[in-house]
Amino acid sequence: MPAIFSHPTADSYPVQVVPNDSNLEINAYDLAASIPEYVWDALRQNPVRTNVVLPLAEKARLHEAKTLDDQQLWLTCVSTTESDSKRVDLVLSFSRNTLGDYPLFIVPTVPFSHLTQQFLVPRLQSLMLAIQKFVPRSRVYSVFAPEPVAELFARLWSDSTGIWHYPEPYYAAQLSFCTQRSFKNRQATTMREGSHYNLRPAIPSDLLAVANLCLEFSQGSEPFVLDWEGAVREAEMLIYNKQVWVHEIQSSSDSSSSESSESESTEIACLVAFTRNTRTTATITKVVTSYNHRGLGCAQRLVRQVCKHLLHTGKQSVALYVAHDNIPAGKVYHKVGFVGLNGLEESIEGVERWSEIGFDRTKVQLGHW
Repeated sequence: MPAIFSHPTADSYPVQVVPNDSNLEINAYDLAASIPEYVWDALRQNPVRTNVVLPLAEKARLHEAKTLDDQQLWLTCVSTTESDSKRVDLVLSFSRNTLGDYPLFIVPTVPFSHLTQQFLVPRLQSLMLAIQKFVPRSRVYSVFAPEPVAELFARLWSDSTGIWHYPEPYYAAQLSFCTQRSFKNRQATTMREGSHYNLRPAIPSDLLAVANLCLEFSQGSEPFVLDWEGAVREAEMLIYNKQVWVHEIQSSSDSSSSESSESESTEIACLVAFTRNTRTTATITKVVTSYNHRGLGCAQRLVRQVCKHLLHTGKQSVALYVAHDNIPAGKVYHKVGFVGLNGLEESIEGVERWSEIGFDRTKVQLGHW
């Protein structure tokens, strides 16, 4: 597959794009291994917020020795402070998975209070010069970032390229997290009479059931809707990478034979996937319960068990996004221990509003995530 990025030479990275503001420095890296350590340090200082960049970059660096992916790129905006030290302000990434290209991810590595228009405009404008130098405009099909960053980038990008953005975001959500301290380890609830459940990692024999739930989840995630083949590929990837758990329900029913006996049926009612993970943080990226098993507490039961597993196996926090209009999901996650979701808590550092804003699909190449 030909490279979609304009790479000057194989040995030219990092490439510096000098913006008008002499205090700013824009660097581009097509190898994760080329990203300097001070950038990694900035990303790791806030692994919850940087969960859309840090895990993917770490994975890319791990696999670069085996396979060079010429369709990934990272951009950094660094400012020089009064003491002549370098401060990483923003990190952008163009990355991908087996199902397609991810959106343009933008993560700030400064406090949320810094994200004013005065701070962001010169940095985003400088970064956009670099994007247009190395990346086809059609690759920027959407941007996912903290709300003020996404909204301003979308406006500036549309003004610069003439590619308009959709007024309603594809996804508007609250970033939240659960820690060992906030986790609520309640006693397991019981199922309806005649049924019992099993919470476990998915195994290869679960493939079709997991694929069905992946397909169901995507149908509510316009415009990123999978066909059956894509759902199977996603299920295979999740199971192979051990990144998905399932809620299995076993139900007993009377047999129709003349002798009274019972038969047992087993169904996968719910899944929880966690696909962007670092040494200290995991990110839940998919929670879906089948239509036939909603209202039974399956999601809360499985999310709690997955969080318990992750926190007890070395993770310091578990992150997730919950859509603003998905109030029932917010209540479920709050009961598990995710902070800032009950509407009563004071502002919590790290709980932030994020948006994905899409661009004119007649002029861009849609990816998937």
